[in-house]
Amino acid sequence: MSVIRWVVRKGGSANRWLAALVARKPRMVAAVALANKMARIIWAMTTKKEDYRMP
Repeated sequence: MSVIRWVVRKGGSANRWLAALVARKPRMVAAVALANKMARIIWAMTTKKEDYRMP
């Protein structure tokens, strides 16, 4: 929620996906979507035994 709150206060984000999502969906829906995305990234990293790479 802190990332969502920061996007709302600052009016944007380096992450265009998140800023667009917050603009069109309620904050809690955006928070769940962000948590889901992060969980999928972590799951992929652990199953492939890879380190995180910044996009």
